[in-house]
Amino acid sequence: MLNQSRRGLGGEEAAVNAINPSAGYAIALRVELQNAPGQLGRLTTAIGRAGGDIFGVDLVEHHGASLVRDLVVKCRDEVHGQQVAQAVGRVRGAKLVSATDRTFELHQGGKIAIVSKFALRTRDDLSMAYTPGVGRVSMAIADDPARVWDLTIKRNSVAIITDGSAVLGLGNIGPAASLPVMEGKAMLFKDFAGVDAYPICLEASSPDQIVEVAAAIATGFGGINLEDIAAPACFEVEEKLQARLDIPVFHDDQHGTAVVALAALINAARLLNKKLEDMRVVVLGAGAAGIACARLLLHLGVGDVIGLDRTGTLYDGRSTNMNPWKQWLAENSNRRGLNADAAEALRGADAFIGVSGPGLVEPAWLGAMAKDAIVFALANPIPEIMPEQVPKNVRVVATGRSDYPNQINNVLVFPGFFRGLLDCRARATNNEMKVAAARALAALVSDQELAEDYIVPSVFDKRIVPAVSGAVREAAEAAGLART
Repeated sequence: MLNQSRRGLGGEEAAVNAINPSAGYAIALRVELQNAPGQLGRLTTAIGRAGGDIFGVDLVEHHGASLVRDLVVKCRDEVHGQQVAQAVGRVRGAKLVSATDRTFELHQGGKIAIVSKFALRTRDDLSMAYTPGVGRVSMAIADDPARVWDLTIKRNSVAIITDGSAVLGLGNIGPAASLPVMEGKAMLFKDFAGVDAYPICLEASSPDQIVEVAAAIATGFGGINLEDIAAPACFEVEEKLQARLDIPVFHDDQHGTAVVALAALINAARLLNKKLEDMRVVVLGAGAAGIACARLLLHLGVGDVIGLDRTGTLYDGRSTNMNPWKQWLAENSNRRGLNADAAEALRGADAFIGVSGPGLVEPAWLGAMAKDAIVFALANPIPEIMPEQVPKNVRVVATGRSDYPNQINNVLVFPGFFRGLLDCRARATNNEMKVAAARALAALVSDQELAEDYIVPSVFDKRIVPAVSGAVREAAEAAGLART
């Protein structure tokens, strides 16, 4: 956490220094200690002085003159973990036996598996699950293709498709390196919404190649979740794929982000007695998330939206660093035609949504925003500006991080969104479903609970999936996009 002496520093340097120890960089230390009074205290003090956060201590072995203990320590990053381990090794009367990265240990062999719904114990079981019985089921589907929804996994299956070109904040690391992330996504689908999701990581050289592969495998799935595909290719892939398929295609980096950001903005506006139609919102970042956020805000009727990329504001007539999706936004937003940088665009703005990069926003820029301003700094893990740095005119601050209040995270949306799509066997998605999901999510925070540090529910709130899925299902039915 930044202290008061660092308050007001801008840029990435201050942001990096503000990173707290995280379970994502936890290490497991096995240490042999002399069995003497105060020895454990000396060990924990050394870890604390090195900046480690101890959250587990166990006694493993007792040998009379020595004890073996296991400690779990949260660190800031890999280098910090090495520094903590070195500090332990310097403690008099302590011997570091081993140091293990808990995250890598957890990923050994992958994180997911396919599990049968029933056991094959007898010949009769085999005859029904496979040949000859399964042939009858296959012929029933051949005679009536709609029965595939009832007689196969299609009704509860989602394909998570990526080319690994924009993975988290890591960039274009390729399909193999993206697989751990897609496995994690599949876990979230299953644990939060009971959806069976399958990672499909493609070696693809063009948007059309992604579309062809995804279209070819779509028969076995009730929906497709596009993930971590770089802009602008992601827009093209989604549009072409949805035009070809009769199942929903949902790019979570775009629409999951947009829905949860909209839900948070609805509640922040409710808290501060601001009307969305009167608000001016600045969106920094014109990639997948930024374009989708801006488009959904405009669809709902937010007063004015100003999009920015590295070149500056998007305005009608700009010709530098443009693509068709930026062009659409330039023509349909920024009512004043402002040609400016981020500092100027933020002057007098009611809200800021950052989906760009670490440390890109200066406190003074936010100080020029309107009274009771709203700041969503969503770059992860290091936001555009740390919460400790925002000036006093900013009333509501949100990030994408779990160690600060108001975590705006896609997991609040996509499990329930797909649960709703699958439950009604939807053919596609539309903006009305996204708005309905955002309103349902926002409504879970009551007037009594709503506060500056509580504008969205916890990701572990059990009400989220039923609320979001129900809203999506109703919107799909109203639009005529549901099969049931």
